Amino acid sequence: MTTPTLASTRAELASLLADSRAGGRPVGLVPTMGALHEGHASLIRAARERVARDGERGPVVVSIFVNPLQFGAGEDLDRYPRTLAADLEVCAREGVDIVFAPSVEEVYPGGAPQVVVEPGPVADLLEGRTRPGHFRGVLTVVAKLFGLVRPDVAVFGQKDYQQLVLVRRMVLDLNMGVEVVGAPTVREADGLALSSRNRYLDAEQRDAATALSRLLRVAQHAAEYGPASALAAARAELRAAQGVDLDYLVVTDPDLGELPPHVPPGTEARILVAARVGTTRLIDNLPLVIGRVAATEEES
Repeated sequence: MTTPTLASTRAELASLLADSRAGGRPVGLVPTMGALHEGHASLIRAARERVARDGERGPVVVSIFVNPLQFGAGEDLDRYPRTLAADLEVCAREGVDIVFAPSVEEVYPGGAPQVVVEPGPVADLLEGRTRPGHFRGVLTVVAKLFGLVRPDVAVFGQKDYQQLVLVRRMVLDLNMGVEVVGAPTVREADGLALSSRNRYLDAEQRDAATALSRLLRVAQHAAEYGPASALAAARAELRAAQGVDLDYLVVTDPDLGELPPHVPPGTEARILVAARVGTTRLIDNLPLVIGRVAATEEES
């Protein structure tokens, strides 16, 4: 187990990556806000696989930065867990080469940025309705990280599916030349998606939260009979749950657009849910295939 090199400034990061860039070795990036768990570890492993080339491996960079620009008023910026020592242990175990853990001043040297990334209409849906401005903050910091690290590949989790869709759109629209990989959601044995926010749940709330993954699984099977059946089955499962305050439950196409009125068999779709359990807001999603039962979760 090799301890990763910690960089806290842009200059340190550039120096650490200079040899790899000069040698043409691919660079992998896993952007995180810290509080790393097995879900993040799976992203790191995916990045390591992607930067292996001809028997030689390029560096994997994990960024750890709690980005204030993506938190709205009344959200949990101050209580968001900061666990750098434990995060470094996870990175060491997974063979990370560089951990970039900058200060707010290092990422936003001019203070609050005057130039930001406008995320487009998809950012106003789903999470964007509840968290206005959130994705502007997300894409702005991801664009900054892409500029600083200049990765060949960046790995994001499918659990934050809307974020994944928007990052891919930004890379496409701005010609960034980064391969964006969506890694499958990692789950507990009872189906609960791993999340840094799960630590806020007490035992009763955690049990209630498993309803989210159950309703998604039910929808996957019911998608054999069409999107309306998938949604109805999920809603029925939700009605049987206790302690879950629904925000949204929708079936969309893979890019978060509306499905056409008549969906031919074999059409790929996505079901997404957000709900509060106690004071903790949780999100989850799964792929659907209309007309047949989908595979559980696949890398995309």
